[in-house]
Amino acid sequence: MKIENLLVEKAKEDGIEKIVVGGVITNENNEVLILKRNADDFLGGIDELPSGKLEAGESIFEGLQREIKEETNLDVDKIYGYIDFFDYLSSSGKKTRQFNFWVKTKSVDNIKLTEHDEYKWLSLEECYNDEKITPKTMNTIVICGFNYLKH
Repeated sequence: MKIENLLVEKAKEDGIEKIVVGGVITNENNEVLILKRNADDFLGGIDELPSGKLEAGESIFEGLQREIKEETNLDVDKIYGYIDFFDYLSSSGKKTRQFNFWVKTKSVDNIKLTEHDEYKWLSLEECYNDEKITPKTMNTIVICGFNYLKH
């Protein structure tokens, strides 16, 4: 069975009602793309990874590629690997699980935001010092940093 199917199956067993996919995107300087959530949104003002809800009939990898394109205008070139997941309650109170992956985009230029106020590229150290990154997202960045990024 493919990993994406195993992840979704396990989430259902755990009572998860909504699946979200997120991507750690890095540039040539090993900085992470961080998006600032709109102030009037659920969890407004936090800094987060590009992410979004899986649509009906969509695989995790299809959803990841679509969400990154929708939120940043970047095209996924390669999915390097699965990082981790974290759970939270959505704005509607649904048990939600976000699966996170390290991805490479064809380019890191020409970012156009559609759902966020702004973006920034942060080093791992700068991520540590960004108080608007939630602990769960920071954990994902740290895991990616230790397992994939050059130090």
